[in-house]
Amino acid sequence: MHAIDKRLRQLDIELPQPTRPAGAYLPVICQDGLLFVSGQFPMLDGELRYRGQVGRQQDVANACLAAELAALNVLAHIRQATHHWQRFASLLRLEGHIASTADWHQQPEVLDSASQLFDQVLGEQGRHTRTAFAPSHLPLDATVELVVIARVYDSHSPSV
Repeated sequence: MHAIDKRLRQLDIELPQPTRPAGAYLPVICQDGLLFVSGQFPMLDGELRYRGQVGRQQDVANACLAAELAALNVLAHIRQATHHWQRFASLLRLEGHIASTADWHQQPEVLDSASQLFDQVLGEQGRHTRTAFAPSHLPLDATVELVVIARVYDSHSPSV
């Protein structure tokens, strides 16, 4: 069992099944040592669990839970795309889109929930740069959407 799966077990975290795309695109693509994960929503069992804007339909606590769930979906895709972490090297960048009212400005706090989850699960491999965006609406009326870029080992490089 890979060390990341052991850490997930220790944290009592079960990754969801990787979500299916909401349109005509790939959920993950790997090229030149980079893994691009398409936007992930707070989905569980095919159902969007958090809808609407923070500051109107959602409060900070629910938005943080939405970010954590979206982060779990990111991890599920990375795990699948890297053959159970064997090719995973590290996260590089996190883009967090938090549907927000015009007068709500705590997007970094919501995004911290995803960053902290990545840190807990991936350790040093989870360190990343990030940017928070505050659109008024997201596809499917999601509260949060996360986009991630990771680094992977090519099939000929040893994984650590």
